[in-house]
Amino acid sequence: MNKLIAGFDRVVDHPDFAKLLLRLVFGFLMLFHGSFKLMNGVEWIKPMLSAHGLPGFVAYGAYIGEVIAPVLIILGVWTRLAGLVYAINLVFAVALVAGGNFFKTTDVGAWALETEAFYFFGGIFIMLLGAGKYSLSRQ
Repeated sequence: MNKLIAGFDRVVDHPDFAKLLLRLVFGFLMLFHGSFKLMNGVEWIKPMLSAHGLPGFVAYGAYIGEVIAPVLIILGVWTRLAGLVYAINLVFAVALVAGGNFFKTTDVGAWALETEAFYFFGGIFIMLLGAGKYSLSRQ
């Protein structure tokens, strides 16, 4: 049995491949949000920013957090910084749009901010882990 477990450990012990999969999944999933912003603009975000006392130009940060950072994450370039920017983008998204849901659950009992937390912690994990060897920067 120990031989079987040791053999399985060798088969699944690929942390750099896991980092690549993590980067690809979170990078491409966020790009869907970024592509929406590229096609529709960020003007609709400005009133939400104003309501929180923030200047409208901050809305353009969505392009950084939802297009540039995910592309850098996918490519494995400046990955740790991009992961941090990605996570900060989620803090803004929650504060502007979904903050009132912090203590709520959905009809099926899930936390109302489950998706946002998933993205936020994905960015944090990418920041902490770095790109790994399967990246353009070869970290």
